Amino acid sequence: MLNISGLDNGVVLDHIPAGKGMDLYKYLKLDELDCQIAIIKNADSAKMGKKDIIKISTDIELDLDVVGFISHHISINVIKDGKIVEKKTIEHPKKLVNVIKCKNPRCITSIEQELPNIFTLSEGSGKTYRCLYCEEKYEG
Repeated sequence: MLNISGLDNGVVLDHIPAGKGMDLYKYLKLDELDCQIAIIKNADSAKMGKKDIIKISTDIELDLDVVGFISHHISINVIKDGKIVEKKTIEHPKKLVNVIKCKNPRCITSIEQELPNIFTLSEGSGKTYRCLYCEEKYEG
């Protein structure tokens, strides 16, 4: 079994669905940080079978909408002095702004580049988002 040392201070994203860790890394723009980041792919999990984990060695504010968009099962643990001081749970965001782009070539966002890409969660759909401007569907 692989052992990655614990953090003294930072943030741990746990219970990421297996294979989604790199997506989350990209969406959160973690490559722009100047600190240690560990991405653990396909870790064994009693609950999920396999999961991904991301450990960030600095305390940062994460875009919770992005995290919830990837999966509302992800837990965020804030670590201070080697101990978990806060646990955050996530829900599917009702609205996403500039997280995903509309793929409809006739959408106003394709023509007016400065317009924000806004998607809203469809009622009762689980994880289907629709473009605010053209209703294009995005299955998450």
